[in-house]
Amino acid sequence: MHTAASLPARRERDMANSSPLRSARPVYPIGPAFVLLSCWNRRELVRGLVVRDVMGRYRGSLFGVLWALVQPLILLAIYTLVFSEILPTRWPHAAGTAQFALHFFIGLILFNFFAECLNRSPALVLGNPNFVKKVRFPVEVLAWMAVGSALFQLAVSFAAWMAFQLAIEGFLPWTVVWMPLILLPIVLWTLGLSWILASLGVFVRDAGQAVGLLTTGLLFLSPVFYEASAVPQRWRWILALDPLTFPIEQARRALFDGQSPDPLALAAQGLVGFAAAWLGLVWFQRTRSGFADVL
Repeated sequence: MHTAASLPARRERDMANSSPLRSARPVYPIGPAFVLLSCWNRRELVRGLVVRDVMGRYRGSLFGVLWALVQPLILLAIYTLVFSEILPTRWPHAAGTAQFALHFFIGLILFNFFAECLNRSPALVLGNPNFVKKVRFPVEVLAWMAVGSALFQLAVSFAAWMAFQLAIEGFLPWTVVWMPLILLPIVLWTLGLSWILASLGVFVRDAGQAVGLLTTGLLFLSPVFYEASAVPQRWRWILALDPLTFPIEQARRALFDGQSPDPLALAAQGLVGFAAAWLGLVWFQRTRSGFADVL
């Protein structure tokens, strides 16, 4: 039996245990503006994480950061040999192996950016459990870290492309200035997918293997080794669903044909990319409260 003196104390304890403040989970921002503010508000942190990630990747290696240039060049040489000499591919606007390499390299640069982020994403949260357990750490910036690191690799590879273009053709088209806007939709797509996959990787440990298969298939389903016009009409719906198709085709149009991108198409792709990034952010923020429980 409880004494009369213990009843108020017990009632107080029961009320505390049932209080919504005790069981409430943190509320994380999911507004559309937070897609960009998640990086801007923590820009110094994001920059530090990107630098640490890039330098850590090559720490202890003989060539250091030069591997960021060597790796795509080796892949370019191998793929150019295979698809221009051993298994020749028709390129209506590319005459000779050098032109094929320039056209192909642009597609490879964009694909590598997309694939690197997606392949890393399932392990972003899993690989940083200490960050998750720190209540004040903004875990959403890990996706920005992966995208920023991949953008560094893209910039190095594109600088190599410009050097080849100057060596072979002797000039750079003025339409090269459109490249940042052409890249924007695929950067937003990549960010959204990275948030989704980073969350899925915590709860579904097979996500990493599945994404690896997906990106391997995407290499051949995207217009990297060929032009979109070479795909039979009945299969072009696949390219229409591929977020890589637009930036690859528009980049080639700007860099080789000297044409500016269609502003309406660019705006539409930008809006779709932003919607994808926002949906990815909402998914990540809605599920992140369960990360610590699983880890």
